[in-house]
Amino acid sequence: MIEATDANFEELVLKSDKPVLVDFWAEWCGPCRMVTPIMNDLAADYEGKAIITKMDVDSNALTSAKYGIRNIPTVLFFKNGQMVDKQVGAVPKTVYTAKIDSLL
Repeated sequence: MIEATDANFEELVLKSDKPVLVDFWAEWCGPCRMVTPIMNDLAADYEGKAIITKMDVDSNALTSAKYGIRNIPTVLFFKNGQMVDKQVGAVPKTVYTAKIDSLL
């Protein structure tokens, strides 16, 4: 899984020709740790079809603020450089796969 940062966000997410999922998380967040294995599975399942990234909100305040991240985990879905969907809170893998599949 790729680590998204304030510095690489535009290149990695906004300029991608594939759908991108960005998991906003923090080390101290319990529900975020529950979502991490799901994100790792999604990265493997969608390799070559979609990009799965994580962004630490504590280290990347600019992007987190720009997208109004107030609760974590929050997962944003991007297509063609635009945010097209959002999921707040820990949910089952099937919720994420349905959202990704709708963007492919």
